[in-house]
Amino acid sequence: MAKISINIATGSIQKDEVIVGIDLGTTNSLVAMIHPDTHEAIALKDIDQTTLVPSLIHFRPDGTTLVGNEAKPFLETDAANTIYSIKRLMGKSYNDLSSLGNNLPYKISDSNKESLVQIQIGDRFYSPIDLSALILKELKHRA
Repeated sequence: MAKISINIATGSIQKDEVIVGIDLGTTNSLVAMIHPDTHEAIALKDIDQTTLVPSLIHFRPDGTTLVGNEAKPFLETDAANTIYSIKRLMGKSYNDLSSLGNNLPYKISDSNKESLVQIQIGDRFYSPIDLSALILKELKHRA
């Protein structure tokens, strides 16, 4: 049985398809693709030839973000504005955090203890999904 891909927008048959896999990890993330000739998985590297992207996000005072290795130095110098282990907070409410010990240096909103966690950076609030999307965007850029 042959597999045929069709571009829905143009109706054309796609002869080459790219298969990409993403591992959104708690500590590190990764994007890989299947090589079209060898059919082996290849982890995509950045300009420094590293495959792992630390699952970190740093919010600068001007509102811009740094993701991955660029955010890493700020774990020590500006921990309150550097988000890590965001995957652990997915689907959790503020009340659920008692099991985690809530030892995180960044501010978690407690305005509604029953609703899902929101992380406060300055005057803005982010869900774990919003923050994970920033890491995924970095992986997409790499791909």
